[in-house]
Amino acid sequence: MSVGCFITFEGTEGGGKTTQIGRLQARLEALGLRVRPLREPGGTEIGEEIRHTLKHSPRAVPMTPEAELLLMNASRAQLVREVIRPALAAGEVVISDRFYDSSVAYQGYGRELPLEQVNAMVDFAVGGTRPDLTFLLHVPLAVSEARREMRRAGGAPVRDRFEESDRAFFLRVEQGFQALARREPGRFRVVDGTLERDRVSGEIWGEVEALLRARQLLPETSR
Repeated sequence: MSVGCFITFEGTEGGGKTTQIGRLQARLEALGLRVRPLREPGGTEIGEEIRHTLKHSPRAVPMTPEAELLLMNASRAQLVREVIRPALAAGEVVISDRFYDSSVAYQGYGRELPLEQVNAMVDFAVGGTRPDLTFLLHVPLAVSEARREMRRAGGAPVRDRFEESDRAFFLRVEQGFQALARREPGRFRVVDGTLERDRVSGEIWGEVEALLRARQLLPETSR
C-alpha cells in the first residue's frame, strides 16, 4: 500500500496560509505529485455545511463555545474518514488549511474551554491520523489585525464569525499556537509570516522537500 504524507498550515487570521498553500500545491504538482488540498472546517459536503454554520450563518451568533467545539470536530471526523485517510493510503500529499491544532488554539485557548476536554474531543475525531509536518505562519497580533481590516475594506463577500471576536480572544489564540509549537518541536516549523512571500515559500519548501525525500515520494528526476 502506498503511503503519502500529511502537511498542515496553522496560525492566526491573516498569516498568509492560503497564499503559501497555493504556492506549495503548484510546486508539488509541477513535480508530478498528486496533491489533495483541504480546508477546515469543510472539505466534504457535510463539512462545508458545518463551515457555513460555524463561520457565516447569521443564526450562529449565540453559539456556545461547547457547540463550536463539537461542530468543528464533527466536520473533522468526516474529513478524516472520507478524504484524508483514503488520500494518504493512495500515496497523495495532503495539505490542509488548519487541522486539530486550531481547535486547541481557538476553542481551548481562545474560548477558554478546558484543554483536557478539547484534546479528548480531538482524539475521538481524528484517532491516529496526525500531521507529519505542521507550519505555523506567525504574524504579530497588530499585523493580523491590519490584514483583517484590509480584507474587510476590500469587501469580504460574507461575514466571518471568528474574525468578529475581540482582541483578547486573538491574543489567547496566538499564545495557544506558540504553546503548541513549543510542545511539539519535531512536528512544528514556525515561519515568520511577515517576511517577503518568496522567502516564506523558500523556507516552507526546504522543510517539505526534506520530508518528501525521507518518504521517497520525490520523482527520480528531482533527486
